[in-house]
Amino acid sequence: MTGRPEDRDQAVPLGRLVRQARDRLAAGGIDTAALDARLLVTGAAGLDPSRAVLEPDLLMEAGVVANATGFIERRLGGEPVGRILGRREFWGLELALSRETLEPRADTERLVEAVLDWCDRTGGRQRALRFADIGTGSGAIAIALLSELPQALALAVDIAPGALATARGNALRCGVGERFLAVRADLAAAIAPGCDFLVSNPPYISTREAAGLSTEVARHDPALALFAGPDGLDAYAAMLPEGRRVLGRFAPFFMEIGAAQAAAVSRLARDVGFEDIEVFQDLGGRDRVVRTRCVAK
Repeated sequence: MTGRPEDRDQAVPLGRLVRQARDRLAAGGIDTAALDARLLVTGAAGLDPSRAVLEPDLLMEAGVVANATGFIERRLGGEPVGRILGRREFWGLELALSRETLEPRADTERLVEAVLDWCDRTGGRQRALRFADIGTGSGAIAIALLSELPQALALAVDIAPGALATARGNALRCGVGERFLAVRADLAAAIAPGCDFLVSNPPYISTREAAGLSTEVARHDPALALFAGPDGLDAYAAMLPEGRRVLGRFAPFFMEIGAAQAAAVSRLARDVGFEDIEVFQDLGGRDRVVRTRCVAK
Protein backbone atom coordinates (compact mmCIF):
# COMPACT_ATOMS: atom_id res chain seq x y z
CA MET A 1 0.00 0.00 0.00
CA THR A 2 1.25 3.47 -0.92
CA GLY A 3 0.09 7.02 -0.28
CA ARG A 4 0.38 9.80 2.26
CA PRO A 5 0.94 8.81 5.92
CA GLU A 6 -2.37 10.38 6.94
CA ASP A 7 -4.19 8.29 4.32
CA ARG A 8 -2.54 5.12 5.61
CA ASP A 9 -3.59 6.01 9.13
CA GLN A 10 -7.23 6.12 7.98
CA ALA A 11 -7.03 2.94 5.92
CA VAL A 12 -9.68 0.24 6.29
CA PRO A 13 -9.27 -3.46 5.43
CA LEU A 14 -11.11 -4.40 2.26
CA GLY A 15 -13.11 -7.16 3.94
CA ARG A 16 -14.34 -4.84 6.68
CA LEU A 17 -15.30 -2.16 4.17
CA VAL A 18 -17.32 -4.69 2.17
CA ARG A 19 -19.10 -5.93 5.33
CA GLN A 20 -19.95 -2.39 6.37
CA ALA A 21 -21.32 -1.66 2.91
CA ARG A 22 -23.31 -4.89 2.92
CA ASP A 23 -24.89 -4.07 6.27
CA ARG A 24 -25.87 -0.56 5.11
CA LEU A 25 -27.44 -1.88 1.92
CA ALA A 26 -29.29 -4.65 3.74
CA ALA A 27 -30.65 -2.15 6.26
CA GLY A 28 -31.80 -0.04 3.30
CA GLY A 29 -33.84 -2.93 1.87
CA ILE A 30 -31.49 -3.95 -0.96
CA ASP A 31 -32.12 -7.66 -1.62
CA THR A 32 -28.75 -8.22 -3.27
CA ALA A 33 -26.80 -6.40 -0.54
CA ALA A 34 -23.85 -8.81 -0.32
CA LEU A 35 -23.20 -8.95 -4.07
CA ASP A 36 -23.76 -5.22 -4.56
CA ALA A 37 -21.42 -4.34 -1.71
CA ARG A 38 -18.62 -6.48 -3.11
CA LEU A 39 -19.02 -5.06 -6.62
CA LEU A 40 -19.28 -1.44 -5.52
CA VAL A 41 -16.42 -1.46 -3.02
CA THR A 42 -14.00 -3.23 -5.34
CA GLY A 43 -15.20 -1.04 -8.19
CA ALA A 44 -14.40 2.05 -6.14
CA ALA A 45 -10.92 0.65 -5.59
CA GLY A 46 -10.38 -0.44 -9.19
CA LEU A 47 -10.05 -4.08 -8.13
CA ASP A 48 -11.47 -7.34 -9.41
CA PRO A 49 -14.40 -8.41 -7.18
CA SER A 50 -12.59 -11.65 -6.31
CA ARG A 51 -10.03 -9.64 -4.33
CA ALA A 52 -12.65 -9.02 -1.61
CA VAL A 53 -12.65 -12.77 -0.89
CA LEU A 54 -9.00 -13.52 -1.60
CA GLU A 55 -7.44 -10.51 0.13
CA PRO A 56 -9.81 -9.26 2.84
CA ASP A 57 -6.93 -7.66 4.79
CA LEU A 58 -5.84 -5.48 1.86
CA LEU A 59 -5.88 -1.91 3.15
CA MET A 60 -8.06 0.68 1.41
CA GLU A 61 -6.92 4.30 1.71
CA ALA A 62 -9.21 7.18 2.63
CA GLY A 63 -9.86 8.14 -0.98
CA VAL A 64 -11.13 4.67 -1.81
CA VAL A 65 -13.27 4.62 1.32
CA ALA A 66 -14.83 7.94 0.31
CA ASN A 67 -15.51 6.70 -3.23
CA ALA A 68 -17.06 3.49 -1.94
CA THR A 69 -19.25 5.45 0.50
CA GLY A 70 -20.49 7.59 -2.39
CA PHE A 71 -21.29 4.49 -4.43
CA ILE A 72 -23.25 2.97 -1.56
CA GLU A 73 -25.26 6.19 -1.14
CA ARG A 74 -26.16 6.12 -4.81
CA ARG A 75 -27.23 2.48 -4.57
CA LEU A 76 -29.42 3.27 -1.57
CA GLY A 77 -31.00 5.99 -3.70
CA GLY A 78 -32.13 3.38 -6.23
CA GLU A 79 -29.37 3.64 -8.83
CA PRO A 80 -28.42 0.24 -10.30
CA VAL A 81 -24.94 -1.13 -9.72
CA GLY A 82 -24.18 -1.15 -13.43
CA ARG A 83 -25.05 2.52 -13.77
CA ILE A 84 -22.89 3.44 -10.78
CA LEU A 85 -19.89 1.55 -12.14
CA GLY A 86 -20.61 2.54 -15.74
CA ARG A 87 -20.34 -1.05 -16.95
CA ARG A 88 -22.18 -4.36 -16.92
CA GLU A 89 -21.19 -7.94 -17.68
CA PHE A 90 -23.12 -9.74 -20.42
CA TRP A 91 -22.24 -13.15 -21.88
CA GLY A 92 -18.96 -13.00 -19.96
CA LEU A 93 -18.03 -9.70 -21.64
CA GLU A 94 -17.64 -6.39 -19.82
CA LEU A 95 -19.66 -3.68 -21.56
CA ALA A 96 -19.67 0.04 -20.93
CA LEU A 97 -23.02 1.77 -20.40
CA SER A 98 -24.18 5.28 -21.23
CA ARG A 99 -27.31 7.38 -20.75
CA GLU A 100 -28.74 6.24 -24.10
CA THR A 101 -28.30 2.49 -23.53
CA LEU A 102 -30.29 -0.03 -21.55
CA GLU A 103 -28.41 -1.98 -18.92
CA PRO A 104 -28.21 -5.47 -20.51
CA ARG A 105 -29.87 -8.13 -18.40
CA ALA A 106 -29.21 -11.82 -17.98
CA ASP A 107 -32.60 -12.79 -19.48
CA THR A 108 -31.45 -11.41 -22.83
CA GLU A 109 -28.76 -14.09 -22.97
CA ARG A 110 -31.61 -16.46 -23.88
CA LEU A 111 -31.83 -14.65 -27.21
CA VAL A 112 -28.12 -15.24 -27.84
CA GLU A 113 -28.52 -18.90 -26.92
CA ALA A 114 -31.44 -19.33 -29.33
CA VAL A 115 -29.41 -17.88 -32.20
CA LEU A 116 -26.38 -20.05 -31.46
CA ASP A 117 -28.56 -23.16 -31.24
CA TRP A 118 -29.89 -22.33 -34.70
CA CYS A 119 -26.35 -21.84 -36.01
CA ASP A 120 -25.27 -25.19 -34.57
CA ARG A 121 -28.21 -26.95 -36.26
CA THR A 122 -27.87 -25.30 -39.66
CA GLY A 123 -24.22 -25.48 -40.66
CA GLY A 124 -22.16 -24.49 -37.66
CA ARG A 125 -20.58 -21.34 -36.26
CA GLN A 126 -17.68 -20.97 -38.71
CA ARG A 127 -19.79 -19.63 -41.59
CA ALA A 128 -19.43 -16.10 -42.93
CA LEU A 129 -22.82 -15.06 -41.65
CA ARG A 130 -24.24 -11.56 -42.04
CA PHE A 131 -26.82 -10.39 -39.53
CA ALA A 132 -28.40 -7.24 -38.18
CA ASP A 133 -29.07 -6.30 -34.57
CA ILE A 134 -32.04 -3.91 -34.57
CA GLY A 135 -31.95 -1.46 -31.66
CA THR A 136 -28.45 -2.49 -30.62
CA GLY A 137 -28.14 -0.20 -27.56
CA SER A 138 -24.86 -1.10 -25.83
CA GLY A 139 -24.18 -3.63 -28.60
CA ALA A 140 -24.57 -6.51 -26.14
CA ILE A 141 -26.37 -8.98 -28.39
CA ALA A 142 -24.32 -8.34 -31.53
CA ILE A 143 -21.02 -8.39 -29.65
CA ALA A 144 -21.90 -11.60 -27.81
CA LEU A 145 -22.80 -13.27 -31.10
CA LEU A 146 -19.66 -12.03 -32.84
CA SER A 147 -17.60 -13.46 -29.98
CA GLU A 148 -19.07 -16.89 -30.78
CA LEU A 149 -19.26 -16.58 -34.60
CA PRO A 150 -15.70 -15.79 -35.71
CA GLN A 151 -16.52 -15.24 -39.40
CA ALA A 152 -19.75 -13.29 -38.91
CA LEU A 153 -20.40 -9.62 -39.69
CA ALA A 154 -22.93 -7.60 -37.68
CA LEU A 155 -24.88 -4.54 -38.77
CA ALA A 156 -25.75 -2.77 -35.50
CA VAL A 157 -28.68 -0.37 -35.89
CA ASP A 158 -29.88 2.23 -33.42
CA ILE A 159 -31.58 5.61 -33.62
CA ALA A 160 -29.66 7.07 -30.65
CA PRO A 161 -26.19 8.40 -31.57
CA GLY A 162 -24.95 8.06 -27.99
CA ALA A 163 -25.92 4.40 -27.95
CA LEU A 164 -24.06 3.76 -31.20
CA ALA A 165 -20.93 5.45 -29.88
CA THR A 166 -21.06 3.29 -26.75
CA ALA A 167 -21.68 0.15 -28.82
CA ARG A 168 -18.74 0.88 -31.13
CA GLY A 169 -16.46 1.34 -28.15
CA ASN A 170 -17.66 -1.90 -26.61
CA ALA A 171 -17.08 -3.80 -29.85
CA LEU A 172 -13.53 -2.50 -30.08
CA ARG A 173 -12.72 -3.37 -26.45
CA CYS A 174 -14.15 -6.86 -26.91
CA GLY A 175 -12.02 -7.46 -29.99
CA VAL A 176 -14.81 -7.62 -32.60
CA GLY A 177 -14.75 -4.02 -33.81
CA GLU A 178 -13.67 -4.87 -37.36
CA ARG A 179 -16.80 -6.99 -37.81
CA PHE A 180 -19.21 -4.56 -36.10
CA LEU A 181 -20.76 -1.94 -38.39
CA ALA A 182 -22.79 0.73 -36.57
CA VAL A 183 -25.61 2.43 -38.47
CA ARG A 184 -27.93 5.16 -37.24
CA ALA A 185 -31.45 4.36 -38.37
CA ASP A 186 -34.96 3.75 -37.06
CA LEU A 187 -35.47 0.02 -36.55
CA ALA A 188 -34.97 -2.03 -39.74
CA ALA A 189 -35.60 0.64 -42.38
CA ALA A 190 -31.91 0.97 -43.38
CA ILE A 191 -31.22 -2.77 -43.72
CA ALA A 192 -30.76 -4.13 -47.23
CA PRO A 193 -31.85 -7.64 -48.28
CA GLY A 194 -29.36 -10.43 -47.78
CA CYS A 195 -29.11 -10.95 -44.02
CA ASP A 196 -28.79 -14.52 -42.85
CA PHE A 197 -30.79 -13.66 -39.74
CA LEU A 198 -32.06 -10.72 -37.70
CA VAL A 199 -32.02 -10.19 -33.94
CA SER A 200 -33.69 -7.56 -31.83
CA ASN A 201 -34.41 -6.65 -28.23
CA PRO A 202 -36.75 -3.76 -29.01
CA PRO A 203 -38.74 -1.51 -26.67
CA TYR A 204 -41.70 -3.61 -25.49
CA ILE A 205 -43.10 -2.02 -22.33
CA SER A 206 -46.54 -0.47 -22.69
CA THR A 207 -46.98 3.14 -21.63
CA ARG A 208 -49.72 1.94 -19.27
CA GLU A 209 -47.06 0.02 -17.31
CA ALA A 210 -44.84 3.04 -16.72
CA ALA A 211 -46.18 3.79 -13.24
CA GLY A 212 -45.42 0.24 -12.07
CA LEU A 213 -41.77 0.13 -13.08
CA SER A 214 -39.07 -0.12 -10.45
CA THR A 215 -37.07 2.98 -9.57
CA GLU A 216 -33.97 1.37 -11.05
CA VAL A 217 -35.63 1.12 -14.47
CA ALA A 218 -37.86 4.20 -14.47
CA ARG A 219 -35.18 6.68 -13.44
CA HIS A 220 -32.10 5.22 -15.07
CA ASP A 221 -33.00 3.42 -18.32
CA PRO A 222 -33.76 5.59 -21.39
CA ALA A 223 -37.47 5.86 -22.16
CA LEU A 224 -36.79 5.54 -25.89
CA ALA A 225 -35.47 2.02 -25.30
CA LEU A 226 -38.29 1.01 -22.95
CA PHE A 227 -41.70 2.10 -24.18
CA ALA A 228 -43.53 1.02 -27.33
CA GLY A 229 -47.03 2.46 -27.26
CA PRO A 230 -50.14 1.61 -25.25
CA ASP A 231 -49.79 -2.15 -25.76
CA GLY A 232 -46.00 -2.41 -25.99
CA LEU A 233 -46.18 -3.72 -29.56
CA ASP A 234 -45.36 -0.66 -31.66
CA ALA A 235 -41.75 -1.69 -32.37
CA TYR A 236 -42.75 -5.20 -33.46
CA ALA A 237 -45.49 -3.83 -35.71
CA ALA A 238 -42.97 -1.51 -37.37
CA MET A 239 -40.02 -3.85 -37.80
CA LEU A 240 -41.71 -7.14 -38.75
CA PRO A 241 -42.77 -5.94 -42.25
CA GLU A 242 -39.22 -4.64 -42.81
CA GLY A 243 -37.84 -7.95 -41.58
CA ARG A 244 -40.05 -9.77 -44.06
CA ARG A 245 -38.63 -7.55 -46.81
CA VAL A 246 -34.95 -8.15 -46.08
CA LEU A 247 -34.90 -11.80 -45.06
CA GLY A 248 -34.64 -14.59 -47.57
CA ARG A 249 -36.44 -17.90 -47.48
CA PHE A 250 -35.86 -19.81 -44.22
CA ALA A 251 -33.83 -16.91 -42.72
CA PRO A 252 -34.98 -16.47 -39.11
CA PHE A 253 -35.87 -13.38 -37.10
CA PHE A 254 -35.17 -13.66 -33.34
CA MET A 255 -36.93 -11.17 -31.05
CA GLU A 256 -36.92 -10.73 -27.30
CA ILE A 257 -40.44 -10.21 -25.95
CA GLY A 258 -42.25 -9.37 -22.74
CA ALA A 259 -43.49 -12.37 -20.78
CA ALA A 260 -47.12 -11.91 -21.90
CA GLN A 261 -46.47 -10.97 -25.53
CA ALA A 262 -45.80 -14.27 -27.30
CA ALA A 263 -49.28 -14.61 -28.79
CA ALA A 264 -49.52 -10.99 -29.90
CA VAL A 265 -46.05 -10.89 -31.49
CA SER A 266 -46.69 -14.24 -33.20
CA ARG A 267 -49.93 -12.86 -34.62
CA LEU A 268 -48.17 -9.76 -35.94
CA ALA A 269 -45.55 -11.98 -37.58
CA ARG A 270 -48.17 -14.14 -39.30
CA ASP A 271 -50.06 -11.08 -40.49
CA VAL A 272 -47.07 -9.98 -42.60
CA GLY A 273 -46.26 -13.44 -43.98
CA PHE A 274 -43.91 -15.04 -41.46
CA GLU A 275 -44.42 -18.73 -40.64
CA ASP A 276 -42.84 -21.48 -38.55
CA ILE A 277 -43.03 -19.56 -35.27
CA GLU A 278 -41.38 -20.86 -32.11
CA VAL A 279 -41.32 -19.43 -28.58
CA PHE A 280 -38.43 -19.96 -26.15
CA GLN A 281 -38.55 -19.59 -22.37
CA ASP A 282 -35.93 -18.09 -20.07
CA LEU A 283 -34.52 -19.76 -16.96
CA GLY A 284 -37.52 -18.56 -14.96
CA GLY A 285 -39.92 -20.35 -17.32
CA ARG A 286 -41.24 -17.09 -18.82
CA ASP A 287 -41.72 -16.61 -22.55
CA ARG A 288 -38.66 -14.62 -23.63
CA VAL A 289 -37.88 -15.10 -27.34
CA VAL A 290 -39.96 -15.48 -30.49
CA ARG A 291 -38.24 -16.98 -33.52
CA THR A 292 -39.98 -16.84 -36.87
CA ARG A 293 -39.03 -17.28 -40.50
CA CYS A 294 -40.42 -17.27 -44.03
CA VAL A 295 -40.95 -20.70 -45.50
CA ALA A 296 -42.13 -19.27 -48.82
CA LYS A 297 -41.10 -16.02 -50.52
